[in-house]
Parts: sequence; C-alpha cells; structure tokens
Amino acid sequence: MGIAQTVSKLAEPVVAGLGFELVDTEYVKEGSDMVLRLYVDKPGGIGIDECETVSRAVEKVIDEADPIEGSYIFEVSSPGLDRPLKTDRDFERYKGELVELTFYAQEDGKKNVEGCLQKKENNEVYIKLESGEEVSYDMKKVALVRRSVRF
Repeated sequence: MGIAQTVSKLAEPVVAGLGFELVDTEYVKEGSDMVLRLYVDKPGGIGIDECETVSRAVEKVIDEADPIEGSYIFEVSSPGLDRPLKTDRDFERYKGELVELTFYAQEDGKKNVEGCLQKKENNEVYIKLESGEEVSYDMKKVALVRRSVRF
C-alpha cells in the first residue's frame, strides 16, 4: 500500500467525523519537497477555516501513526469547482452536470469532449453532447473527467 492510500485510511474517519468528505489524497514531489495533500469537501463547498480544522485533527493522527519517513509539507485543500471525478461516488454526485473528458489519444478526431454527465457504468462513461446525442467512452481511453465550469 502506498503512502497516499495509508494516509487516506488514517484520515478518512477523522474527516468524516468532522462532517466532511475526503475526496482525494496525494503524496507528490514538488520541486525539492515532498507534499502530502488532502482534498476535502462538503455540500456547498469548504472554506479555509474548515480546511484548518481538518488539518489540525488529521495531523495528530498522521504524527501518531508516523507512516512517512523524512520531511514533507502537509496541506489540506478544497478540490475546487473543476475537480476531477475519480470515484463512483463522484460520478453519481455530479450526474446531470457539465463535464469535460480528456482522452489519452484522440477519439473521433478530438482530444477533449464536453457534455452533460449521464452515468458511469461498466467502465463506460456516458455523456449527452450539446447536440442532444448521447455517447459513451471506455474509461481506459479517458485520461481525465472533470467538472466543466462556465462563467
């Protein structure tokens, strides 16, 4: 099990106990630093004070378990409006909303496609295009699905 998964298992009950959802956990190298980042959310969005509350609570649990050798930077953040959809729960939550799919290689001559999320089922994602046509794509060909935000 990787560090992100280990931390996620430690943090999830703490985050849930505070009334929030742990959306994602990443442990990445940025410049010369290692960064442990938790993305948390709740209906209506999450603010900086709530991120600080989560940070303080989770930091204690991580320090006690000590799953990371060496130093790292710890951050708690909102996933943002244009957050990537990763879990089945994400796809269910954002059903009916506008999403953008980015492909590993061009599909039908396009690298990206935008449409209204219908469902994700059997490793296929279904969207309704602006034309009204419903199409599906194999998730093995999809690099990223993210909410599409228009202002």
